[in-house]
Amino acid sequence: MMKSRPWALRAAGLAAALGIALTAAAVPTTASPISSPAAAPENRQAPDPLTGWPAKEKIQPDLPGGKTVVGQTSPIHDPALIIAPDGTWYVYSTGRVNRENGGTIQMWASHDAGTTWEYTGTVWDRIPAWIDEHFSDGELPGNLWAPEITEHNGTYYLYYSASRFGGSNSVTALATNTTLDPNHPDYEWVDQGLVVSSPVTGLDPGNPGKTFNAIDAGIIEDADGTPYMAIGSFWYGIFLVPIEWPSGKPVADWQSKTVNIADRFMPGNPIEAPYITKHGGYYYLFTSFDSCCRGGDSTYKVAVGRSASVKGPYLDKEGRDMFGGGGSVVLDSHGAITGPGGQSVFGDYLAFHYYDGSNQEIPYFPTLGVQKIEWVDGWPAFNQTVELPAVAKQPRAERAGDGKTASFSATATGTPGPVAVWETSSDGGANWQRIRTRPVTRHTDEGTYRSTLELPSRLPGDPDLLVRAVFHNAHGRVTTDAVGLSAKR
Repeated sequence: MMKSRPWALRAAGLAAALGIALTAAAVPTTASPISSPAAAPENRQAPDPLTGWPAKEKIQPDLPGGKTVVGQTSPIHDPALIIAPDGTWYVYSTGRVNRENGGTIQMWASHDAGTTWEYTGTVWDRIPAWIDEHFSDGELPGNLWAPEITEHNGTYYLYYSASRFGGSNSVTALATNTTLDPNHPDYEWVDQGLVVSSPVTGLDPGNPGKTFNAIDAGIIEDADGTPYMAIGSFWYGIFLVPIEWPSGKPVADWQSKTVNIADRFMPGNPIEAPYITKHGGYYYLFTSFDSCCRGGDSTYKVAVGRSASVKGPYLDKEGRDMFGGGGSVVLDSHGAITGPGGQSVFGDYLAFHYYDGSNQEIPYFPTLGVQKIEWVDGWPAFNQTVELPAVAKQPRAERAGDGKTASFSATATGTPGPVAVWETSSDGGANWQRIRTRPVTRHTDEGTYRSTLELPSRLPGDPDLLVRAVFHNAHGRVTTDAVGLSAKR
């Protein structure tokens, strides 16, 4: 029997291999977790609770290449990225196994252009009852998988999947909302029920057994605004299903109008997670090849083909059809990034998960990755250079009084460009607290990355502070010297 793509099984297996449970009580983060909330958006930053000072630097535009993300970035699997009109970045990801925290789709937000992330909860507190009814003849799904988020005419469409491992008995369903802001009075995810289920019949009159596994939806509109849903995992590969607005569901007699756009025609057919995006005159089909969710042994990678028509054929850089084994690998394991895949695209950003070899607390835990796409000769390119952070310039000790501020600067190198997280200690370095409002780390003309922290003056009698910066990127981190801040006397 051909393999399906059961996230519940994979996640449970990964958790078992790591000796952990993915619980709601403790949300593990990356190797350098930031427990405090993300900074407020540019131009409306609240004063920092520790320093009382707002960040003064504006967010710097990203260069193409890997984007360093910090904060609460794990466990994230199958991230669906969208950027709201107010500039807030949102990621929706697969729910936690064994119905931890309800097992429904998780939500994450960033208010500083996708650098610092915070976990913001789940879409619902329980899996919809109709899904349990659908699977009532056997084991119930332990969580919801592989979301997709898109907007049309003021409505947000959140697609999600549920399945039973070991086969293609799966559903993709839909929820809608008029806002992504959980604090908005109109915020409510309304479940719209079933979109498609599998096994599917009627896809190919010449092959009655042809079917797809109904998970991993990705939505694309053609040049005329006609929407389609790319979907599929293993089995017979990737299919393009015509849907319609405003329902967001398949058109009448959709099976006869569905196109099989990618199939590797190899044992197991390890292809999944389709996502189509338009750039220039082409549609680009991103897929994940090979094996996910094996921690450090994962072989996931991102492959792509392009077509002048949304219905294909999708050809790779060598002209090979993705319906027939083609697909140019554009993002693979490198450095501490193992098994990148489960991708989505928003604008020129690719979001994906990977297994983090630099996570010292839980090695190879599923983590959010973001790359800004560089388009080279009509193809997406991803910088996979590996350079661990290294301190290029240490901060200096400061004295500040009489209402004056103290300024600490540090500079580092690394690829992807490192981000500085500043910390202070008031007990001689025994304990460190992270600064809540993270100053922007800026790329300099010399090719280094500089961050400057401003702290208010110390009053006579205040304990001296130690200050340091921890520079992070996807492959590791480095800590500057700890320097002092004392009151002028």
